[in-house]
Amino acid sequence: MTAVDDHATAEALRFPAGFRWGTATAAYQIEGGATEDGRTPSIWDTFSSTPGRVRNGDTGDIAADHRHRMPEDVELMRELGVTDYRFSVSWPRVQPTGRGPAVQRGLDFYRQLTDRLLEAGIRPVVTLYHWDLPQELEDAGGWPERDTAARFADYAELVGEALGDRIRLWTTLNEPWCSAFLGYGSGTHAPGRTDPAAALRAAHHLNLGHGMAVGALRAVLPDTAAVSLVLNLAAVRGRSDSAADRDAVRRIEALANRIFLDPVFHARYPRDLMEDTAALTDWSFVRDGDLAAISRPIDVLGLNYYSPTVVAAAAASPSAVPGRPSPAEPSPWPGTDGVVRFLPAEGPRTAMGWPVDAEGLTGLLRRLHRELPRVPLMITENGAAYHDYADPSGAVHDPERIAYLAGHLAAVLEAVRSGVD
Repeated sequence: MTAVDDHATAEALRFPAGFRWGTATAAYQIEGGATEDGRTPSIWDTFSSTPGRVRNGDTGDIAADHRHRMPEDVELMRELGVTDYRFSVSWPRVQPTGRGPAVQRGLDFYRQLTDRLLEAGIRPVVTLYHWDLPQELEDAGGWPERDTAARFADYAELVGEALGDRIRLWTTLNEPWCSAFLGYGSGTHAPGRTDPAAALRAAHHLNLGHGMAVGALRAVLPDTAAVSLVLNLAAVRGRSDSAADRDAVRRIEALANRIFLDPVFHARYPRDLMEDTAALTDWSFVRDGDLAAISRPIDVLGLNYYSPTVVAAAAASPSAVPGRPSPAEPSPWPGTDGVVRFLPAEGPRTAMGWPVDAEGLTGLLRRLHRELPRVPLMITENGAAYHDYADPSGAVHDPERIAYLAGHLAAVLEAVRSGVD
């Protein structure tokens, strides 16, 4: 973009006063120091060290070395003018077995990080769980087991007691859909299991863990603290407006969005979801009192958005059995095999092959405002991967990323101007 283009874009994207800007990371993706502070393996340590699971055999053992470079990283954020920093706490660094007292030297790292951020004028925003379940809890059954939700609430209380005097915005879970359906359904994320019934149990126990953690945090945090949840909701579109394609949208909407929004905000699971998955489970893992715990009020909802999801009704096949994934490619969508087909979205793509479509973000924001008018929203993740490189002068020219960010910022501003909080 030229300087004129930059100026025009800046004028067009003038956000309201007080609008906050931040950046975000996840512990396993940046910290390194995998065996320091008494830290034990998480499911991602185990998964990424298993041959064939991760491209090039890459692991988070060192990652961006944030465990040792934290002061430099905070200074970089200060120089960038970042006002908020969303980071996650490594559960196995704080509570290595997922049970018992906290390891103080693990907590000390996050105390020091928080203090550095505050000194730099950056508001710390903490995420308690960004996918790094202690391996010992997975060995006991992981998120498909009810006890994991209780263990998560205990861990939330430990971190809340340690950092609650300095941190005012808390997130329980990041993207429970990924934890449940990529971790236990398709097996493409840690812990790499492929059991659709277990994925549904995991989704419920993640919801329950969220609700129990909200209760634990409220008990130890000051009244001025806010509690949130971060969901990667899907902007689901049908190939056509046919009844069959509308039904495909309904099924994926239930598994991507309503399986979390309905229990958290309305104390119920969608009846159609339960009917669609009845061949896999009778949902008896939902016990009396669970939905009351899950629906404890939160102060903010976080939204992660990257690209839309396009679906159609699957072509009839006598060999297709709904709910039973293909042995060659397990599905992250329980109960949809042989029923729903996923289609490529039109338009440009990132280096990861993800479609670029900012309109989906505006649509999701407006939908959430319409359905949850009293719940403030945060965009907690958005961005794109491209094949950037430094030229001989050391400069990185990334017009694709500039265009991506400008388009999605415009999408957010359009929602703001239409009344979305």
